[in-house]
Amino acid sequence: MSATPILSPGTQNVPLDSPFLSSSATPSLLGRASNWISEHKVIVCTVGAVAIVFTGAGIVYYLSETGKPGDDTRSAEEKRKSKKDRRKAKKQAEEAKKAGVSEQPEATRVESEQELPQVDEAVVAQLTSEQKNEYAARLKKAGNDEYGSKNYKKAIELYSKAILCKPDPIFYSNRAACHNALGDWEQTIEDTTAAISLDSGYLKALNRRANAYEHVGRYSEALLDTTAGCILTDFSNSKSAENVERLLKIVAEEKAKAILASKEKTLPSATFVANYLQSFRPKPRPVGLEDIAELEQESGRGQLQLGLAVLSTKTGESYEKASRAFDKAIEVGDLGNLEAFAYNMRGTFRYLRGENEDALSDLSKSIELDPSMTQSYVKRASMHMEQGNREAASNDFEQAMTHNADDPDIYYHRAQLHFIVGEFADAAKDYHKSIDLDSGFIFSHIQLGVTQYKMGSTASAMATFRKCIKNFDKVPDVYNYYGEILLDQQKFEDAIAKFDMAIEMEKQTKPAGMNVLPLINKALALFQWKNDFQEAEKLCKKALIIDPECDIAVATMAQLLLQQSKVTEALEYFERAAQLSRTEGEIINALSYAEATRTQLEVQERYPKLAEKLKNLSGVNPNAIR
Repeated sequence: MSATPILSPGTQNVPLDSPFLSSSATPSLLGRASNWISEHKVIVCTVGAVAIVFTGAGIVYYLSETGKPGDDTRSAEEKRKSKKDRRKAKKQAEEAKKAGVSEQPEATRVESEQELPQVDEAVVAQLTSEQKNEYAARLKKAGNDEYGSKNYKKAIELYSKAILCKPDPIFYSNRAACHNALGDWEQTIEDTTAAISLDSGYLKALNRRANAYEHVGRYSEALLDTTAGCILTDFSNSKSAENVERLLKIVAEEKAKAILASKEKTLPSATFVANYLQSFRPKPRPVGLEDIAELEQESGRGQLQLGLAVLSTKTGESYEKASRAFDKAIEVGDLGNLEAFAYNMRGTFRYLRGENEDALSDLSKSIELDPSMTQSYVKRASMHMEQGNREAASNDFEQAMTHNADDPDIYYHRAQLHFIVGEFADAAKDYHKSIDLDSGFIFSHIQLGVTQYKMGSTASAMATFRKCIKNFDKVPDVYNYYGEILLDQQKFEDAIAKFDMAIEMEKQTKPAGMNVLPLINKALALFQWKNDFQEAEKLCKKALIIDPECDIAVATMAQLLLQQSKVTEALEYFERAAQLSRTEGEIINALSYAEATRTQLEVQERYPKLAEKLKNLSGVNPNAIR
């Protein structure tokens, strides 16, 4: 996304304010917001260009459509004007705008400095209320004139005198515009803050302060002000919407760097590790590493044997033990013809821990030692793709095929990469090739069915899954993914039945290390179908007892809590999801939700009127799903 350019000091006249831009004259948000809600059939629960919006699929970011509020803000007198008078008024307003002033009194001449009121605190203290208002208006008019002539320091002096007479939010905001033009960001913040304290719904002051905050690197504060501005305009200003999204990204990126710098390199959830490992077809252990082979456990080969043996348990503890064993195997050495395999396995677990550079180095060493080990090419290709280097990924697949063009894993994983970038026809072709070479690998069939569904071939996808159930009736993953397809079609009862079957099979076949995804999918189905938040939360908590590090379960809990207005608890879960994420992109995504949620809390605390507007958008619980 392109960043919205920020004006440099003195590069452009910033329009000044008029009473028509103060919130006291701004039409109500509620009527327009209510229409928007009914048209889109969703509930906006936090703000911004990214308003967080809840749909049947959970949280999404909604970017508002371009447009201006349609309410007529003209006074009754203006409405009675003839067309000719209105055209004349419009022309005068345009001329004033070109001069850089958004309000121009109808005075026919400019007062000289000698004619202007000479005021200080002592003088003002002796004035009547009417005199204060008169003096303030004259001084503000003179300030506007100086601003239009880019005499910003003189304008500041005049606005300051006007403020002595009458602490008006417009005067503070106009003085802030002068500081903004001079690049004095701290003074801009001070004056806009004064304006907002007098009128918390002052849109132009909020926008000016957001701009100043961004200049001094206070991005969270800039995000809050821009978000508040989006509420005031009913999310109708596309530029503000883009600014919120951009600022969310900046804040999330800054915090992601801090997390990555201090984050301990650990394995992700057992669910994630298991799903990654089983994406490769199971193969017999290398000769000499079978269970019956008698090896000294502290030797390099013995450590390889130990690592492979504990993988079958599929728990977080067993994966950590395997990772340590593969590290020690290379450290001890004396691996002989198993050295390439050892680097492959250590590289795999380094990749899973997020040690990408070390993982790439290990996989490259594995290829150097044994160029025929196609799995090392495939794993390295996946890493290149994750880093955005598609050319390198394609080269690795090509090299793998030169060594063994009949390895079905090559085509399966290349299909996965096609799928990720939306090249569904190419993905389907590679899944078919993988199946032709080895029809016994269930995940090629499952992914083919999902791909057919994404291509719009629902009948073909359903037929593929029915065939999967016939041929792989004891594999829980078949029922889980079939349930996801049914859930997407809102066939809730059928979907839940499939998830229940997957859950039961997981319990029977993998009691110590069951895949928790069917539990999470059932939770989503229940809240989408019946708004049964209590049962959905119960299932997510059960998933987290089984696999405490499962980021999907954590993120789902956050969404469920947010939709019940449990914003503080939801924020804690979003932040935890960020800590559990593996890559910088995943961390940024999780933090974007966290920051949007935090912004909602800040809006509620700092701007009670805006918080009340958010609650009134739906007329019910602001985070509920209908």
